[in-house]
Amino acid sequence: MAGITLYLGGAKSGKTRLALAAAEALPAPRLYLATAQAFDDEMTVRIKNHQAERGPDWRTIEAPLEPDKAISVLTGNSVVLLDCITLWLNNLLAENDDPDWIMTRVAELAASALAYAGPVIIVSNEVGGGIVPMNALARKFRDLAGAANQLLAARAEKVVLAVAGLELVVADRTR
Repeated sequence: MAGITLYLGGAKSGKTRLALAAAEALPAPRLYLATAQAFDDEMTVRIKNHQAERGPDWRTIEAPLEPDKAISVLTGNSVVLLDCITLWLNNLLAENDDPDWIMTRVAELAASALAYAGPVIIVSNEVGGGIVPMNALARKFRDLAGAANQLLAARAEKVVLAVAGLELVVADRTR
């Protein structure tokens, strides 16, 4: 089974837990591509909690800026879980705030995931349901997250929305 499965949801919606369960339902080995960076103590704790959730059966690759390249050099067909797109977008915005450059990177990620021989599960935050942010950078981030999610969803075989720890299948192109 190859292809992209996209898990979307708000903060603490259960999207990562559901994505982990989906990955663990597939044959091992399993690879976790982490985009988070620990810039403070609180984020360090969050990362440690995520590592504990995964357990020892997972191999982790830290890919805060280039998860697309990390996928493109993989061999075999291990299940890959990329967590998460919105943290990656934040990292990219810190490098270069040109939306065209960022969306090119998202397209490159999608192409790498589609070319990979195994399943790729991608986690992303759905951030567009709240109020309009008051500053330009926050609005740019919200818009980029929405555009990135749309691009990935268009290329995914399956799209799942996590709400209150439950999953709602939004699209399933495997049927």
